[in-house]
This record gives sequence, C-alpha cells and structure tokens, in this order.
Amino acid sequence: IIIWITDKGPIIYKQKRVGKNGKEFYIYKLRTMVLDAEKSGPKWVSIKDKRITLIGKLLRKTRIDEIPQLICVLKGDMSLIGPRPERPEIEVDLKKSIDNYELRYLVKPGLSGWAQVNANYAASLEGVKLKLSYDLYYISNQSILIDFLILIKTIKVVFTAKGSEPV
Repeated sequence: IIIWITDKGPIIYKQKRVGKNGKEFYIYKLRTMVLDAEKSGPKWVSIKDKRITLIGKLLRKTRIDEIPQLICVLKGDMSLIGPRPERPEIEVDLKKSIDNYELRYLVKPGLSGWAQVNANYAASLEGVKLKLSYDLYYISNQSILIDFLILIKTIKVVFTAKGSEPV
C-alpha cells in the first residue's frame, strides 16, 4: 500500500528474465523504484541510486520485494534455490564479456542462491563475475545440504538486511 501511496503507480511490476536453457520468462517483484526508472534503457543499480524509493530501500534491504517471485516458482519458471535470473538486454554484454556465463542456464534460476547469500547485489562486470563464480560452484556441487545451508543463510540475510548494497 505504501508503494501505491508514494506515487500512485503499480505495486507489482513484471520484467523479462532468462532462465533454464536460455528460456525467457517474466519475473514479478514489488516495485522499489520510481515510475519510468529505466525509460532510457536498462541500467545497473548503483550505490545511493536515486531511482530507488524510500520504501524501496527497505523492501530491498529485507528482500521482501522478491516475494511475488513465488508465482514464478509455482509456474515452474524458477526454483526456490538457484542462480538469480538476469534481464536479456543485460545478458547480451555479459555473455560477450564473461567466459562460461551461459553455464548458468543448466539449472532453473532461483529465488535465492549461493551467490545471493554470499555476495552483495552485482552492479558491475566485476560483481557479476564474482556472483557467477558462486553460481558455478552451486551448479557443480548441488545437494540437499547446500540447499538447506542456502535456506538458513537466506533467513539470516532477510533478518539482518546484509548484502543489499551494490558492488
């Protein structure tokens, strides 16, 4: 409700992402940015990003903005655990710049993942490379134990609001 009161815009937005086997799908999130935040094209989040609303900062810190993605899990586009899906427009450059980037497509993307609980938001090529290393570790070592550890770390991240600053 606070999202709507702030600027009378939509509460939930959808955005195209890339999932398993390179299949595109829509992800749903609580809106944390001002209306038309990317009208000039996709941009990475930056430290002290002026496009993020006051309530958006809180939603991002606590990761509450991600809750509507449970719809994607129920539809089968996402899993609870796995690499975070990225936007196709941004992936064009990432695939050119980062070796083995497309290995992320071997598994369903996740609501949470090894990279999300061990590294901050990626807001640069170096940040994406770091997160990819965590994603590839997860893909190579998938197990119920690691998934359980990610679940525990996700709960800790939500309650401590750590890792929400871009790197």
